[in-house]
Amino acid sequence: MSAEQGAGSGTGSGTGDRAGRAAGRGIEIRHLRAFLAVADESSITRAASRLRLTQPAVSRTLAALEHHLGVLLVDRSTHHLALTAEGVVFRDKAAAAVAAFDEALDSGGLRQWPLRLGHAWSAFGRYTTPLLRTWQERHPQTPLELLRIDDRTAGLTRGEVDAALLRGPVEAPGLVTEVLYEEDRVAAVAADGPLASRATLRLADLATGTVVLNTVSGTTTPELWPPSARPAATLTVANTDDWLAAIAAGRGAGVSAASTAGMHPHAGVAYRPLTDAPTVPVLLARRDAPGHPALADLAALAREIVARDGAP
Repeated sequence: MSAEQGAGSGTGSGTGDRAGRAAGRGIEIRHLRAFLAVADESSITRAASRLRLTQPAVSRTLAALEHHLGVLLVDRSTHHLALTAEGVVFRDKAAAAVAAFDEALDSGGLRQWPLRLGHAWSAFGRYTTPLLRTWQERHPQTPLELLRIDDRTAGLTRGEVDAALLRGPVEAPGLVTEVLYEEDRVAAVAADGPLASRATLRLADLATGTVVLNTVSGTTTPELWPPSARPAATLTVANTDDWLAAIAAGRGAGVSAASTAGMHPHAGVAYRPLTDAPTVPVLLARRDAPGHPALADLAALAREIVARDGAP
């Protein structure tokens, strides 16, 4: 029986019996798929429908996985299922494993294996176009795919990309990071607001009003300000587009890396240098495991472009 059978087809009791015995002989990819479906749907019933399995089969598959790991992954004590702390950590690992499994079986990808480079916003700043063009010239058989993913690691921990351009310190297990350069910070304010008339700004100028924070992929937190001078109020959003829209509407001001001004111009937003804010490190990150064979070439080219053009 293949790894996929029992997790993606069939609804008979034999599937459930095999799932129940899985802990004794090891875990298969179907166990991970079942767990990820439950994690995504927050429901055994909806996960079963998505996988085209019976509800008891999914329950037994999940229980077998938990028994094998020796931890509880899903809290079943409420009507809406929720992941335990261990389940949250395991979800990223399971997603990465399933993505690697699917990619390994993609025969078309073996002939031309793209290198997926994630970013949450602003990519490689002003170096983005030189990186893409030079890569195409030197490595025409390996497409470099630039993917924006609204996630603190730009999809890296979930296995959606092979490497990622990240900003600010990243605390995620299993990642290897390299600082490519440091970026200054800028303030983003409403273009028709009073702060837009200033040539430069300080953190204190923003703290008297509302500060818009991208809590999903951004690097700015209230801790950027001294404890005695934290922002009067904050407004949280989930991505760069919503961040820009809130600032343009006058709902607050924001802080970002300098490359945001060039990569995300907005008619309703004015960017001004922040004279007293610390710089933001721009990182190239990868998983601490064997990965795409062109990762070393990517890192070397990123360093070369920064050295050639000079850090901003």
